[in-house]
Amino acid sequence: MIPALEEFRRIVIKVGSSLLVDRKAGRLRHAWLAALAEDIAELHGRGVDVLVVSSGSIALGRTVLGLPPGILRLEESQGAASVGQITLARHWAEALGHHGIVAGQILVTPQDTEERRRYLNARATVLKLLEMRAVPVVNENDTVATSEIRYGDNDRLAARVATMIDADVLVLFSDIDGLYTAPPLSDPDARHLPVVERITPEIEAMAGGPASELSRGGMRTKVEAAKIAASGGTHLVIADGRGKNPLKAVREGARCTWFLSGSTPTAARKTWIAGSLEPRGTLTIDAGAAKALLGGASLLPVGVRAIEGSFSRGDAVMIRDPDGRVLGRGLVAYDSAEAALIIGHPSARIPDLLNYPGRAWMVHRDDLALF
Repeated sequence: MIPALEEFRRIVIKVGSSLLVDRKAGRLRHAWLAALAEDIAELHGRGVDVLVVSSGSIALGRTVLGLPPGILRLEESQGAASVGQITLARHWAEALGHHGIVAGQILVTPQDTEERRRYLNARATVLKLLEMRAVPVVNENDTVATSEIRYGDNDRLAARVATMIDADVLVLFSDIDGLYTAPPLSDPDARHLPVVERITPEIEAMAGGPASELSRGGMRTKVEAAKIAASGGTHLVIADGRGKNPLKAVREGARCTWFLSGSTPTAARKTWIAGSLEPRGTLTIDAGAAKALLGGASLLPVGVRAIEGSFSRGDAVMIRDPDGRVLGRGLVAYDSAEAALIIGHPSARIPDLLNYPGRAWMVHRDDLALF
């Protein structure tokens, strides 16, 4: 069964350079962006959390700087990104602002989604923006990223960000309406696949085709992004984004390809916490805290009686009740030295004890997997 966008409460939309920027003129496609902003505003108005992953900074910057067509050297790409990112952010802010929506700019590098401490910081920032009903606009920080430490395309970046924030679905807008059994331009017998329930070697073999000089992505990277998304409990859609109001078209049943996940973001995240991370320490909690956790609450410092081990913020820790029984695992919000200063105290005292505001919880319920 093909899902519908109306079913989901948190959606990530990825927009590529070839859609956002006119290839010949090297200028933004203002009417197209305005139409997409209408689509986003409609979702936003229904209470849906929306995040955008947008390419285009290098494509816009190279025009401003007068760089010639063709492949750019690394330092040229970084310079173009620096100039183009200002323009890109302004256009998104204006397009969304026309509908009374605040846009927030976030530039990331691979370390922000791969290193656990930075991952937690990035996740917290994005979730706070969504809570405040802003639309985060994310792009890779091409001004500092090198070929050795970059995502290489915004398809994979979008998948990493989508799983980081527990998105229900990731929509990848492309210049094709989904995955075919073979390249449709060269094979008249190519069949469109409306649904992919599991990514097999055969599915991966169907992906191909190089990207344009304005875009580093291709169908292969989109299938790789689908693998990342599905493993994190996020569905992924590849849809044709060339026409106006492309998100509305998907909602109304336009042809596209759905890659389905067999899990949910919350379940996938808790499975990862419970079984894939080596605990670095232990928190022993009191009976009241144990009861609160079983009821779905976060673990607050006041409910922690003792800590063991040396751990950093973002590390996995075991959580034990007063009798020594293991209740679960969680990602701790403080390192062990800070935790030792605040356990047993109300959250309101954290600023006085640590000399900075800190977080109210020791382990947030979203970062907790109970056994």
